[in-house]
Amino acid sequence: MAEHRNGNGKPSERNAAGASNAYTINIENFQKRLKSFYSHWKDHKTDLWADSDALAIATPPVSDDLRYLKSSALNIWLLGYEFPETIMVFMNKQIHFLCTQKKASLLETLKKSAKEAVSVDVVIHVKAKSDDGTAFMEEIFQAVRDQSNGNDAPVVGFIVREAPEGKLLETWSEKLKGSKFQLNDVTNGFSELFGIKDSTELTNVKKAGFLTSSVMKHFVVPNLEKIIDEEKKVSHSSLMDDTEKAILDPAKVKVKLKAENIDICYPPIFQSGSEFDLKPSASSNDANLYYDSTSVIICAIGSRYNSYCSNVARSFLIDANATQSKAYEVLLKAHEAAITALKPGNKAGAAYQAAVSVVERDAPEFAPHLTKSAGTGIGLEFRESGLNLNARNDRVLKVGMVFNVSLGFQNLQAETKNPKTEKFSLLLADTVIVSDKVAEVVTSISSKAVKDVAYSFNEDDEEEEAHPKVKAEPNGTEAFSSKATLRSGNHEMSKEELRRQHQAELARQKNEETARRLSGVGSANGDGRGSAKALGDLIAYKNVSDIPQSRELMIQIDQKNESVLLPIYGSVVPFHIATIKSVTSQQDSNRTCYIRIIFNVPGTPFNPHDANSMKFQGNIYLKEVSFRSKDPRHISEVVQLIKTLRRQVASRESERAERATLVTQEKLQLAGSKFKPIRLTDLWIRPPFGGRGRKLTGTLEAHTNGFRYSTSRPDERVDIMFGNIKHAFFQPAEKEMITLVHFHLHNHIMVGNKKTKDVQLYVEVMDVVQTLGGGRRSTNDPDEIEEEQRERDRKNKINTDFQNFVNRVNDLWGQPQFKGLYLEFDQPLRELGFHGVPHKASAFIVPTSSCLVELIETPFLVITLSEIEIVNLERVGLGQKNFDMTIVFKDFKRDVLRIDSIPSASLDGIKEWIDTTDLKYYESRLNLNWRPILKTITDDPEKFIEDGGWEFLNMEVSDSDSDNSEDSDKGYEPEEIQSESISEEEDADSESLVESDEDEEEESDGDSEEDKGKTWEELEREAKNADREYGDESDSEEERNRRKVKALGKSRVPDRRDSRGVPAKRPKLR
Repeated sequence: MAEHRNGNGKPSERNAAGASNAYTINIENFQKRLKSFYSHWKDHKTDLWADSDALAIATPPVSDDLRYLKSSALNIWLLGYEFPETIMVFMNKQIHFLCTQKKASLLETLKKSAKEAVSVDVVIHVKAKSDDGTAFMEEIFQAVRDQSNGNDAPVVGFIVREAPEGKLLETWSEKLKGSKFQLNDVTNGFSELFGIKDSTELTNVKKAGFLTSSVMKHFVVPNLEKIIDEEKKVSHSSLMDDTEKAILDPAKVKVKLKAENIDICYPPIFQSGSEFDLKPSASSNDANLYYDSTSVIICAIGSRYNSYCSNVARSFLIDANATQSKAYEVLLKAHEAAITALKPGNKAGAAYQAAVSVVERDAPEFAPHLTKSAGTGIGLEFRESGLNLNARNDRVLKVGMVFNVSLGFQNLQAETKNPKTEKFSLLLADTVIVSDKVAEVVTSISSKAVKDVAYSFNEDDEEEEAHPKVKAEPNGTEAFSSKATLRSGNHEMSKEELRRQHQAELARQKNEETARRLSGVGSANGDGRGSAKALGDLIAYKNVSDIPQSRELMIQIDQKNESVLLPIYGSVVPFHIATIKSVTSQQDSNRTCYIRIIFNVPGTPFNPHDANSMKFQGNIYLKEVSFRSKDPRHISEVVQLIKTLRRQVASRESERAERATLVTQEKLQLAGSKFKPIRLTDLWIRPPFGGRGRKLTGTLEAHTNGFRYSTSRPDERVDIMFGNIKHAFFQPAEKEMITLVHFHLHNHIMVGNKKTKDVQLYVEVMDVVQTLGGGRRSTNDPDEIEEEQRERDRKNKINTDFQNFVNRVNDLWGQPQFKGLYLEFDQPLRELGFHGVPHKASAFIVPTSSCLVELIETPFLVITLSEIEIVNLERVGLGQKNFDMTIVFKDFKRDVLRIDSIPSASLDGIKEWIDTTDLKYYESRLNLNWRPILKTITDDPEKFIEDGGWEFLNMEVSDSDSDNSEDSDKGYEPEEIQSESISEEEDADSESLVESDEDEEEESDGDSEEDKGKTWEELEREAKNADREYGDESDSEEERNRRKVKALGKSRVPDRRDSRGVPAKRPKLR
């Protein structure tokens, strides 16, 4: 890695110079950038290039130190590689190179292209290893004088801050200073030149940003969570080493970039405890990671792809107190404000001013602790001079500039007694590209949302007592939601308590939100049904002369005009097929056939109100007609033709009505010759195309503004516009037989003749076949093993092909023109899935980051979480094997969705998932009838809010309200018990059943000869007498019967008699 440290070059001295066959300079890129270089030099010669007649750039030798140099950046920007110990001098008519033979052989290829691009000659001076190059330097100086139009002291621009290193550059520096040239600094010129990136550079920045944020999301965050969860002691420097290895080996985070094109920008930085340094030059020390309550962990990592840098920094809060919570929320708002201010035409200082305004408005006490800059330009150099985002920079922003937007608070007071956490700092950084409309954050996949960086750990009781104020300190800001992570299974109750607290807060927010929404609904009424689309005017024939003439009076079918010709009173009368409701035929014993035709007539039950029938309400309509025939073959043929024609016309009109309700889509723009469409082949589609022919596989292509799926048949084609996609899913085959991509749309489209909002493209990963015949095969059968291996290889290849397609489309959607669509393929989280019955069959339902989906069985299930009002878990109780989930949507006119028969074992996981998605859920023991409930809410929303909103579903509140009525369910004892009052009898209900049985048995022993056992009728009479005596006649008959039966069930044993029918004595309990 030391070979790469000298700036940004990929090949080292021995690579670039010594392996001319392995490395070639991109001539097209060289010509394009050389033109840009000379054009910029000419246009800004006075203000940026210090009136230089020549530019002298000397690149130092390779160093083990990690550093960024303008000379190295110029090498890579112009030539693609770094050329150490090489001197370049640019003049109006010539470019001079002073280098060794091996480098010269690579530079020889530039002579022709430089002449074509800017009409300059490339002159290469090859020095021997033992030569100091003095003679060649004099030749270069003379060429500078010759091209300066006789000026004895031409102006030569160079980079002042780069001190000469090595014998060659030290000699060059001495000669240059003694040459009587006028030397000026041209650093600003190169800063401006490198500041605006072309498309190739931006692609490199995006790939670097994707790698950096992937390492943060998929390596750093899980690693930190594991360390804290298992309470390990790991040093900052160990974390730094592990993270650096992850960056240099992108396969560890499933990023498909070549490792040889990757390097780090700086050693990863991990800081915790009380010492924080927010400067880019900070380093990770050997102290252990500190993650006790109210601690903060700062992590910053940067990676390079093809020498282009990216950076991301995140702050993680552990059991944050009110001050830390507020500080992070304010910093997050300020950081977003700075990013939003990066617009073309704005000044660079506007970003920092936007951040300062947010801090001064929301938390002025934090303003003195804010960093003095909002970041710097980034690219070939980690910090591009001249592009600092501070208050004094008046440089105008342009499209193509890239910034490391870095903002933080230094040394804030946490108001804790722990010296390790009494001071804390916060830092956020992202790599951002300035684009036409909205700034593009290329490291956005690493979330900085509060819920993803704030952790709440269940500490021991002693710690909770030591910090009571931290947990309950009041302030004006709302407590933010945080990740809940358990350190052991002993804190399950605390986890449940946290969930209840969060749900209580969600209930309050949900009721407020529902009240606001319902207050704006108004009293719009309606049955929810639109007016049915009428058929077109039913015209069978325009003129009488168009009716086909026939010598025989018989029933005829005119397929062309969609009519049925019936012989009536000696004439042929035409009827349009749409007027026929049904046609039947039957045959009697004399082989006489009858055909009966029934027509659509206004006023009959279940008849659609067609516009044509409503026009002529005063007319007389023919309801039905019957014909008799001796030709059964003809009757059968007529019936079949009428039914077929009627089905075809009905299908066509239905499709026409469906298409009439479709929203007009934009036209698909096919990819041009420059942009090759992203393609995925051999796919099946659901819903399938119509027709009875053999189904064919097709190809899915991503074009400029949408997808196109097509088969080899010209009429089988579906266009899916990017703007119409609401959700996109990718589900690889794991335990399923198919790998799929699924699109859930905003508006319906037609697939064949079907109107749908869901389009799915899939491949079967293995053939669904079963071997018939033959006995059981051995477990070690080599053919069986080979077949299983082939199936695994096929499944892995299909999953990989789909994953590559999805990644490329995600990159396409990441472009600025699609930023407002918020499109990204979502992948179901199988570990959170559960079984249930959303429609008619059981299915495996899986959450994603924004939806709840079931994409295998049809009809598909796609529920957008943001459209859900509440979730009610029904039939939840002890002893239940299953429960149901009812989803109530924010649109109360939409029917609720029920998922039935969910195993009770999934209940805790579902509640945890619902809680983490910030959805409010309730539990009930019974299924509710939701239509009248929603109608009541929409009819009187004010009453609904006054009564507590959704809290009528709160089972805990309902249980506490019904405690007073439970005593009536205890039943009463049938024995004669002397009691002074009803209250004393109710108090005795809590006595043990064993005691009451024993008392009863003692009485029965003494009176057994007299009682001979009591019948049900006797017991009933005694119960009525007892009711009259105790004054319980006010109880209802049903209530008394229920109490009587319950009491008898508790206090009587079965009546056992011997063979003579005499009741057996009941044994005493001893």
